[in-house]
Amino acid sequence: MKSLEEAIAEAKRTGDYQGMVDAIPYNAFLGLHLKRTEDGPLCVLPADPKLIGNPLLPALHGGVVGALLESAALMQLMWAHETVHVPKTINLTVDYLRSAKPVETFAQGALTRHGRRIANVRVEAWQDDRDRPVATALAHFLLT
Repeated sequence: MKSLEEAIAEAKRTGDYQGMVDAIPYNAFLGLHLKRTEDGPLCVLPADPKLIGNPLLPALHGGVVGALLESAALMQLMWAHETVHVPKTINLTVDYLRSAKPVETFAQGALTRHGRRIANVRVEAWQDDRDRPVATALAHFLLT
């Protein structure tokens, strides 16, 4: 199994960023995969019954939605960042806007500030309609 830094270096060399996702065991457990877009990587969380947190609604577990948002922010930053070193999460603030149904869910980050030591990424997660996000997040990373 490759280290995350090796996976980042290979992704930057080949343009295939799925290896970065798979190098993080929790992302592999969630089944996350990436699609490339003009705005950077789009994280896709497939529908899976094991991710349901409230079976009465049913709805995705909030931790799964938070992990999707953090992963999307991290993927966006690693896609845009010049080095192969892994940024460290300083904090992640998640706003849950509505229940996330157990269907395919998308998330994409936008780099809002990239300084020498700190980077800020804004992320949105949606399901059927990008204009109706289920959650948003603001993440701050320490660049190494």
